[in-house]
Amino acid sequence: MKQYMLSVHMVEGAEMPSEETIKQMYADVDAFNAKMQAEGVWVFGGGLYPADTATVVRHQDGEVLMTDGPFAETKEQLGGFWVIKAPDLDAALEWAAGASKACQGPVEVRPFEDEPED
Repeated sequence: MKQYMLSVHMVEGAEMPSEETIKQMYADVDAFNAKMQAEGVWVFGGGLYPADTATVVRHQDGEVLMTDGPFAETKEQLGGFWVIKAPDLDAALEWAAGASKACQGPVEVRPFEDEPED
């Protein structure tokens, strides 16, 4: 089975959900995670702190440079992710639909590159 990354996007400047909504989102994501684990597609998943907690490490011209904050100048940042095993893209997209419903946010689907044949 191919592995896919389902990534959750946080939109900078978007209004924070209410405490009640956040609690419901956590409960829905926990239930979604349990369903994926029970069906054997779960590989790994996790949420991330906001992008302003990031440190970017870059090797450039023989030096290591570190800068605060996200590298990309964008309003949408990675907020969390799942790595799943799915037989094909259509199945991964179905899981992403459930993920988007559970976390109440947009979810991007990307396949992992295939391992080179020996």
